[in-house]
Amino acid sequence: MAYDEELANRIREAVQDEPGIREKRMFGGLGFLVGGNLAVSASGQGGLMVRVDPADTGALVDGRAVRRMVMRGRAMDGWLQVDLHAVEDDEQLQGWVDRGLAYARSLPPK
Repeated sequence: MAYDEELANRIREAVQDEPGIREKRMFGGLGFLVGGNLAVSASGQGGLMVRVDPADTGALVDGRAVRRMVMRGRAMDGWLQVDLHAVEDDEQLQGWVDRGLAYARSLPPK
């Protein structure tokens, strides 16, 4: 599945005033990186992929619209899959983008 171009454009708008953002195609999607660390992505699996503090994963997962990202058959703490309907409005999207950016900025640059 290809990533959602409309979602990618909305993410671009959400990060347009942020310094040091770089776009990169990865994992079948379009990622937005800070200091070489993935913060958020228009996922190739649909919806939004968000990088968060692994310690916060359990509190953020709701089992419906927000799930652990599954990579190579394994659910991963620190990586969330957020359904498109959970980021329908710009405020919802901005909240997830801000969370991903904050965590990516807390990591050492690559």
